[in-house]
Amino acid sequence: MENRTRFLFLSTATLLGSLVLLPCKAAEPLGDNLREELLIEPEIARREIEEPEIDSEDFEVGVYAGLMTIEDFGTSAVYGARLAYHGTESIFLEAAIGTSEANETSFELLGGDVQLLTDDDRKLTYYNLSAGYNILPGEVFLGGKYAYNSQFYLIAGIGSTRFAGDDEFTVNLGAGYRLLISDWLTLHLDARDHMFESDLLGETKTTHNFELHGSLTFFF
Repeated sequence: MENRTRFLFLSTATLLGSLVLLPCKAAEPLGDNLREELLIEPEIARREIEEPEIDSEDFEVGVYAGLMTIEDFGTSAVYGARLAYHGTESIFLEAAIGTSEANETSFELLGGDVQLLTDDDRKLTYYNLSAGYNILPGEVFLGGKYAYNSQFYLIAGIGSTRFAGDDEFTVNLGAGYRLLISDWLTLHLDARDHMFESDLLGETKTTHNFELHGSLTFFF
C-alpha cells in the first residue's frame, strides 16, 4: 500500500513538473491587415475655393451714396467720395467729403410762407478726416467655390460742416463693414453720426445727423 501511494505521488509530481517546464506560447501580435481593417479612414471631400486677397497697395479710393437724417430737417439723399490710406492691417486713415440737402421743418410746413432757410442755405456739405480700426475679420461663402474676405471696423474723426451759411466744427463716429470682392475691388456699408452745434431754432444744441451709405472702392 505504501509503495502504491509513493508511486502515485511521484507520478503526479512528474506530471506537474512537465507542465511547468513546457514553454508558454507568446501571443501573436495583431496583424497589419487586421489593424488596417479596424481603423476607420473618413473620406472627406475637400472643396476647392477661390479666395481673393487684399491688394498689396495701401491706398483705397471710391464713391458712396445713401441717406442722411439732418436733425429737425428730415431725411435726404447723401453723396460723397472717400480716400483711405491703410498704414497697417488694423489701422487706416480716411478723408471724406459728402453733401446732402435739408428738407423743410414741420414749422415751415405748417407756417405757410415761413422759411427758415433759403434754397442755397439748405445745402449741407461736410469734410472729415477720420481714423479707422479693423475688427472681427471673417469670410463670406457664396456657393461651394467662392469665399470673400470681410471685416468690421470702427471709425471716428473730426472735420467741418457747412450748413445754413455757417461752418461748424464736426465730430463723426461710426462703424462699417467691408467686403472684398477681388484683390482690388471692395464694397462698404457704413453708418455714421455727424455731430455739430446749431442754433437755427433759437437755442444752441448739439445736433446728431445720422448717415447710412454704401460705397464702391478701389485699391491702387
